[in-house]
Amino acid sequence: MNHSILIALILCLFSCKESKKEPASVTNLPYFNTADFTPEWKKGAHKIPSFSFTNQNGATVDNATFQGKIYVADFFFTTCPGICPKLTKNMGTLQETYKTDDSILLLSHTVMPWVDTVEKLEIYSRENEVDANKWHLVTGDQEALYAIARTGYFADDDFKKTQDEAAFIHTENFILVDTDGFIRGVYNGTIPLDVERLIRHIEILKKEI
Repeated sequence: MNHSILIALILCLFSCKESKKEPASVTNLPYFNTADFTPEWKKGAHKIPSFSFTNQNGATVDNATFQGKIYVADFFFTTCPGICPKLTKNMGTLQETYKTDDSILLLSHTVMPWVDTVEKLEIYSRENEVDANKWHLVTGDQEALYAIARTGYFADDDFKKTQDEAAFIHTENFILVDTDGFIRGVYNGTIPLDVERLIRHIEILKKEI
């Protein structure tokens, strides 16, 4: 291959890679109203629906708990040997980052409520140094938990393909929700670099308050 053509190809590949980086000048975030997470720049049309679950201290956690707050939601279960320890660790990073910031909360839903009782969540929270004032681990009715994962947070990729309501939920997503209940970002909660991006986006949202 001609050297000039080879160099041109390398430069092209490099520029394509670079173009995927987030612009340094991002000053506002899109809204996500559909399960395919297509970004939209007008005011959101999809709000997180009404919910009511029970946290690790036995307290009721519902929409009112997060009224006027920015929060990050995810889905896990306490006996998960795979991605959940990474999700919990990275949620812990968010807890530490915003430990003195009352405008930011965290919400982790179990997807195995028949195992993750309030007592089990309380033990898990102590093992992982969860601050109950900052981070709610919630359990409740399986149907309600699965419904909000799929239709509220669009969190179950497999459901988009199978539409099997009985199927177990697997998701790596951290979902960023604004003070009005709109989804403003989706991140891979197992990847520290994506968590850093999430933190940058939280700072952008804080300027909207």
